Amino acid sequence: MYKYLLKESIYGASNYSPLNVIIKQGKGVYLKDINNKKYLDFLSGYSAVNQGHCHPRLIKAINKQSKLLTLTSRAFYNTNLGELCEFMCNTFKYEKYLPMNTGVEGGETAIKLARKWGYEKKNVPKNDAINLFCNNNFWGRTLSALSSSNDYKCYNHFGPYTNGFELIEYNNLNALEKKLKTNPNIVSFMVEPIQGEAGVIIPHDNYLKEAYKLCKKYNVLMILDEVQSGLGRSGKLLACDYSNIKPDILILGKSLSGGFYPVSGVLTNSEIMDVLTPGTHGSTYGGNPLANAVSIEAINIIFEENLIENSYNMGKYFRYELSNLDLNILKEIRGKGLFNAIEFHDTKHAEASLQNLMQNGLLTQLTKKNTLRLTPPLIINKSQIDKSLEIIKKSLKKC
Repeated sequence: MYKYLLKESIYGASNYSPLNVIIKQGKGVYLKDINNKKYLDFLSGYSAVNQGHCHPRLIKAINKQSKLLTLTSRAFYNTNLGELCEFMCNTFKYEKYLPMNTGVEGGETAIKLARKWGYEKKNVPKNDAINLFCNNNFWGRTLSALSSSNDYKCYNHFGPYTNGFELIEYNNLNALEKKLKTNPNIVSFMVEPIQGEAGVIIPHDNYLKEAYKLCKKYNVLMILDEVQSGLGRSGKLLACDYSNIKPDILILGKSLSGGFYPVSGVLTNSEIMDVLTPGTHGSTYGGNPLANAVSIEAINIIFEENLIENSYNMGKYFRYELSNLDLNILKEIRGKGLFNAIEFHDTKHAEASLQNLMQNGLLTQLTKKNTLRLTPPLIINKSQIDKSLEIIKKSLKKC
C-alpha cells in the first residue's frame, strides 16, 4: 500500500482525503482492494456507476466504437451524434440536446443558456442577469460553481468571483417568490430535486411543483440539476418525476456513461437552445463518437434491466429495515430509491461508523461531516441488500 500512497503524495495534488483503501478491481456491486479484500460499493462513484462496475454491455459498446472512431471534435460531423441527440430528446421529451463532458460543464452550459435567453428573449438589461441558486447547493468546483455556493471553503483565496449569482433557502417557497417578485432580472432558478452533497436532503412533496409554477409566473427558467439524482437513482427516471414536472432546462451526467467515460448533457426546448450560435459555446470532447455510443447503451441498460423499478423497490426495503435501528447516535434515516443517507447527531459517531463499515466490507463516504451516504449501484439485489444491512447494523452498534 505504501508505494501507491507515496507516489500520490509526491506527485499528486492534495485536493482529496480518501479512505485508507486502494481499489484495484470492480465488478457489479463489488470492489476489490490490493489485498484482495472484497467490499460492497455504497458510493457508486458518487452515482456515476448506477449500472454497476464494468458492465459487460458497456465494455462491448466502448470496445466496438473505439475500433471505429473516438474523436473528431465538433469541427466535423460524426456518424452517431445525431443518433444520440434524437435518442435523448425522445427519451426525456425535449426538443434539443447538447452533450458535454462533466456535470459541472452541464451546469455552466445551463447558466449560459439562461443568461443568453434572458438578454435575447426576456429583454433583461445588458449584464444585469441574475441566476438564482439554493443554499447548500453543489454542482462542481469551478469558479462559477464556487461563486454560487455558501460553503465557506469556496471563499478562501479563490476570488474574485463570478457576478450575477444569488442564493435563497432550499425548500422555501416564500423565499423563492420574494426573490422572483422583487427582481425582474432573474433569468433562472437552478436547483437539485434532492440535494446530494448537502446530505441527501429531500424537499417537501409540493416544493418542486410549486417552485415550477412560480418560475412560470415570473418568466424565469427552471433548471434542474439531476446529475446525481437522475437516471434511476431516486427510484424514478428523474427525481422530478415524483412531482410530475418538466423543467425548462435539464442537466444530466455521471451515470450517463455508466462510469466508463466523462459524459454530461443539457436538454431544453428549441427556443432556449437556439440562442446558441456557432462560436458561443463548445467542447472539444463533447459529443464525441465514443461518448455517444456509451451514452445510448448506458441508458438502454437502465430501462432494459429494470434498474429504475429495482432502485425504487430495493430502496423502500432498505429504509424499512434500517428504520428498525434503535440507536441514540442516529438523528435521521432518509432517502428515495437508492439515494439514501444516515445522519448522526455528531461527527464523532459518523466517522467511527465509516471506519467500521470499511473494516466490515462496505465502502462509502461522509457528506457534511455527520451524514453517511448510502448509494449502491442500481443493479443490487435483495441478498446483497440484506448483506449490506447486516454490515451496517453491526458497524453502527460498535460506534
